[in-house]
Amino acid sequence: MAATPNRQFKNICVLSGFTYGKHKEFVDAAIHLGRSIAERKLHLVYGGGNRGLSKLVSEAAFIRGSQVLGIIPRALKPLGSLSDSSTGEELVVSGMQERITELLNHVDAFIFIPGDLATLEALITLASWAHLHIHQKPIDLLNVNNFYGGFITFLNHAIKNYFIPSSAKKTFT
Repeated sequence: MAATPNRQFKNICVLSGFTYGKHKEFVDAAIHLGRSIAERKLHLVYGGGNRGLSKLVSEAAFIRGSQVLGIIPRALKPLGSLSDSSTGEELVVSGMQERITELLNHVDAFIFIPGDLATLEALITLASWAHLHIHQKPIDLLNVNNFYGGFITFLNHAIKNYFIPSSAKKTFT
């Protein structure tokens, strides 16, 4: 993640999906990211759950000594609650928008790795809020296997057609 020199990060949010995806590189990147967060003595905050890439990031960070907080909407608890594991703490919220708000309140920066529609929803919401100056926290896309290539192409297309200002690209580090 590209950090500005004067900015200190302590709490990093990683958002991804509840599956492992099709390629081994997704799994490897999730584990490496979790380990890197712990090695930098950062705290991990993520979307909660103990499945898929989310589980791998949280376990890798927790095993190496990071404090881990999963923020999960009540409706997603049946898909994999932390209460079923020993990986950090869990905060249960009422819904997806409250989760995004709580994530924003708990972290200094965001990293998105490959994920599902809920991951994309959080990405769009946080990018929109940054554009509207609701927050100024960095958002980084870990573009494993060019997973976010289509999204980046769309942003460039929307900028080219004057629906999004070119300054919106600065939202992403």
